[in-house]
Amino acid sequence: MTAATTASATSSVARHLRTLLPGRADLAPVRTSWRRDLLAGVTVAVVALPLALGFGISSGMGAAAGLVTAVVAGVVAAVLGGSHVQVSGPTGAMAVILAPIVAAHGTAGVVTISVMAGIVLVLAGLARLGRIVVYIPWPVIEGFTAGIAAIIFLQQVPLALDVTVTGGERPLAAALDAVGQAGLAQSGTALGVTVGVILVIELCRRLPGNVAGALVAVGLATGAAQVLHLDISRIGALPTSLPAPSLGVVDPATLAGLAGPALSVAALAAIESLLSARVAAGMAPTGRPLPDRELVGQGMASIASGVFGGMPATGAIARTAVNVRAGAQSRLAAVVHALCLALVVLVGAGLASLIPLAALAGVLIATAFRMVNVREATTLLRLGRGPALTFLVTIVCTVALDLITAVEVGIVLAGFFALRRMASTSRVEREALPGPACPGDEHISLLRLDGSLFFGAADRVLDEIADSRAWVVILRLSQVNLLDSTGAHRLMELMTQLEARGITVLIKGIRPEHHDTALRAGVLGALRHQAHLFEELPPAVEHARDHVRRELAHRPTTVDRAL
Repeated sequence: MTAATTASATSSVARHLRTLLPGRADLAPVRTSWRRDLLAGVTVAVVALPLALGFGISSGMGAAAGLVTAVVAGVVAAVLGGSHVQVSGPTGAMAVILAPIVAAHGTAGVVTISVMAGIVLVLAGLARLGRIVVYIPWPVIEGFTAGIAAIIFLQQVPLALDVTVTGGERPLAAALDAVGQAGLAQSGTALGVTVGVILVIELCRRLPGNVAGALVAVGLATGAAQVLHLDISRIGALPTSLPAPSLGVVDPATLAGLAGPALSVAALAAIESLLSARVAAGMAPTGRPLPDRELVGQGMASIASGVFGGMPATGAIARTAVNVRAGAQSRLAAVVHALCLALVVLVGAGLASLIPLAALAGVLIATAFRMVNVREATTLLRLGRGPALTFLVTIVCTVALDLITAVEVGIVLAGFFALRRMASTSRVEREALPGPACPGDEHISLLRLDGSLFFGAADRVLDEIADSRAWVVILRLSQVNLLDSTGAHRLMELMTQLEARGITVLIKGIRPEHHDTALRAGVLGALRHQAHLFEELPPAVEHARDHVRRELAHRPTTVDRAL
């Protein structure tokens, strides 16, 4: 490596590192938008409070962990993340993936996983992996989201019925177990609170203005439970201050066993945060998000959350959308949201401890319903068997298996259907020779290959050529859009077989981007002579006709006219 190359690489790394750090540009919008940002931050905090408590409980970490995560991770991600208007904190998807981890490793294990996953995200940002989200197909994203919504709903069934179930059960099994244990008196009261909260939230959604339906519903449910002395489960004691940072719970001996869950958490955090940032960019004219910086910011947020005893955090699409609709233009709004929640910890923990768990179940069930975009789901089901099956299989895998497996299966399935569709467009077309007909033209086969010549289509396409009985075969490759190593290798084998049978193969129009692949796979070497490679069709046809004329001169009485 030359000195110039080394210097260029060093400069590129330095530029990349600068894009990952906060700068003056982050503060530029604040000068003109601080009033709107303050209002937006308060609005988001009102929406985020019941969600933070609910997702903390759903994860198994407890309401306090959800609140701590919203405060600590919310500030860190707002300052270090790659979006001006992203709001981060505990989310339904993360609660879903954490529930079995809490059952298996306890809350201390999740704290360690939060730090480990954060480190993975930071390294992913440094490695420029922020654009991975563009490789996730739309049916997978929608199926993933709908599956999460289904799990969130199932997780709330025990809370809505005020029933305790065995930890670590699959959401569907736990929901069925809760239904089996439900009693009319206790469960009926709790279920009434849940349904009431859902109805109030839906009513507030229909009112003009940005009414915080979740907070109103939870407030009414808490007040009613106190006044009527309802015997239902409550959140219980919450901390009146943020816990001191500590890494004392990290046990080095457990790190190897937690590596798998940490990678799953990191993958989910990356996918959800990058998707949320992309959605935010489409909603607000605040500039494109920086995906690598977003990974670093979310990684640092999860590390900080774990140090304070919280859970891993991600960008939250619903809260980010509220932030944008409330007029946020800068990172100040997300910071204010976190500070407002910190104020709740300091002065409102006693009141928050009285919230019925059934009320939070209602908030999360209403959230789950809104997560499913019925219009887009209907569109997917109408697009054809491939998108519909990918969407439905992703939902089933999300509910029955786990989120990361669901994404992997969905991507593989979407890729299979995409390749099959691509293969179906690949074909061989027999063409007439240009110009006036000449004696012997019946011994020339002009074949145009269309579409993609890759591993999914090479055998089917090239088998249509293998039985040719012409004396000369002209292969037009200018319409081949994709030529992979398998397609090139099969083309080389076909040419070798034809030449071995005495059939001359001419190639016309290999695209420049395919030349290296064809050369390395031996396609060009399989030609009888390098003069059999042509850029234009007329010279190739003329060469074929010369060849046939010479053949006719040598064997004028024995002519096989079968093509």
